[in-house]
Amino acid sequence: MKNKDLIEIGIPAGEPARVAMEIVKQLAIGGKRASDMKLILSAVVQKPSDFLEDAILGDLAEKLAGKRYIARETPAPYRQWGADLEDKSIQQMLNGCSLPVAERGALMPDAHPGYGLPIGGVLATNNAVIPYAVGVDIACRMKLSVFDIPVKRLLRDEGNGRFTGALNTETKFGVGGFFKEKRLHDVMDRDWSVSPITQQNKDKAWKQLGTSGSGNHFVEFGEIEITDTSLGVEPGTYVALMSHSGSRGTGANVAAHYSKLARESHPELPKDLQHLAWLDLDSEAGQEYWQAMELMGHYAAANHACIHKHVAENLGLEPILDVENHHNFAWKEKHDGKEVIVHRKGATPAGEGVLGVIPGSMASPAYVVRGKGNAESLNSASHGAGRVMSRKQAASKLNWKDANKLLKDRGVRLLSAGIDEVPNVYKDIDEVMAAQSDLVEPLARFFPRLVKMAPAGERPED
Repeated sequence: MKNKDLIEIGIPAGEPARVAMEIVKQLAIGGKRASDMKLILSAVVQKPSDFLEDAILGDLAEKLAGKRYIARETPAPYRQWGADLEDKSIQQMLNGCSLPVAERGALMPDAHPGYGLPIGGVLATNNAVIPYAVGVDIACRMKLSVFDIPVKRLLRDEGNGRFTGALNTETKFGVGGFFKEKRLHDVMDRDWSVSPITQQNKDKAWKQLGTSGSGNHFVEFGEIEITDTSLGVEPGTYVALMSHSGSRGTGANVAAHYSKLARESHPELPKDLQHLAWLDLDSEAGQEYWQAMELMGHYAAANHACIHKHVAENLGLEPILDVENHHNFAWKEKHDGKEVIVHRKGATPAGEGVLGVIPGSMASPAYVVRGKGNAESLNSASHGAGRVMSRKQAASKLNWKDANKLLKDRGVRLLSAGIDEVPNVYKDIDEVMAAQSDLVEPLARFFPRLVKMAPAGERPED
C-alpha cells in the first residue's frame, strides 16, 4: 500500500499516515493481503473508538479519534446578496458554513471564487481564525482624500502635468516596487517581534512602505461629487485621490506561513476544505497570527498614509476629508449575543454609521458609503464591483484597442495597468450597489480621471 491508498481510505497525511504504514508492514508480515488491510484500516477510520485497546491498531485509532473531520450537522446559516453569482462562490460559502467552528455567514453581491472562502465572503467563527478567510493580502485597504481645488485643474493635466508627475514620482507599484529613500512612519516603531515572520520581514516591509502591489491595486485622481452634508464638507464637486493597496510582501509571507500551520493542524480536513483550515485563538500559533494580522493592519494603513501624504505634499495640497477602511481582515465582534471572529474576505465593514469606500473599475464610479448596520450581513457590504472573468480569461479575450476607446469615452487617462484590470473584467458597480441598498447608503460618487496601476506583466499579489 502507498500513501495515496491511505488518503483514499481517509487517513490524513502526516503522523497518522506514518503510523498506518507501520501497521501495514506488520499486517503484511502476518500474511494479510492488500484488500484485507484496506478493510481493517477502513474500519479504524470509520469508528476509531472501537480499536483504542487493540495492540496493533490502538496507536492509529488514538490519533484518528481526535482527528476525524466532523462537519456541522447542518451548515451555519448565511444570506446572499445579489443574483447570478457563480456556483463555485456559493459552494465555497457553503463549505465555510459547514466547518465545526462556523457560526454564521454572508455572501456579498460582488462575490467571486477565491481560495477557501470566496472573495466577498463573510464568515463568523467561534474562537478560531482562518488565515485564508482573511486573505493573502492581509488588510488590503481603501483610502480617499478630498481636496478643495477646482476640478478643471485636474482635467487640464495632460502629458507631464503636475498631477501625473506627482503619481509617477510619489508612487511605486509591483512586486519589486520600493523607494531608495525609505518613507518614515511610526508603524516601524511598533513591536515587529510578535511573530518570527514579521520580525524576519521588517526590513523588507520598511523598504516597501508607501508602495502599492500589483493586480487590482491602484492610485488615482478623480472628481468626487459629494451629496450629503454629514461628511463635514459642503456638497459639491471636488478633486480626490483614491488608493487601493495592502500589506505587500510581508503580509503575503504572514499569510503563507500561518496558512501552512493551520493546514498541518487539521490534516483531517477533506481536500476541498484544506484552504479553510483554522487556528484556535487559544493556541500559540493562533495568537501569533492574530498579532501579526493586527500589525499588518497598521502597516497597510501606513502605506496609504504615506502615499497620500507624499502625493499631497508634492502638489502643495491639504485634504479637507479622509475616508478609509480595511477589507481582508478579521475582527472580534459581538453577534447573536456572543463574541465571534468575523472574517471579511473582500468585504467592507458596514456597521451603523461606519464610513467606507467601495470602488468600481478604472472607468466606473466608486462610492463613499455609510453603513446601515444590517445584522443579517454581519454588518458588511461588498468591497468593490467584483470580477466577471479571471486574469487568464482577460488576457486571452480582451485587447487594448477596445479598452482604450472605452477609457477615452469615459474621460479616463491611464498611466499604466495590465489588460487583466480593464473595465470589462468587472461587474456593473451600479447593479452591485443596488443589490446592497439595505447594507449601505451612498454619500458621494468618485469618477476616476487619472489612473496608475502596476505595469502589464506584473504577477498579481492579491
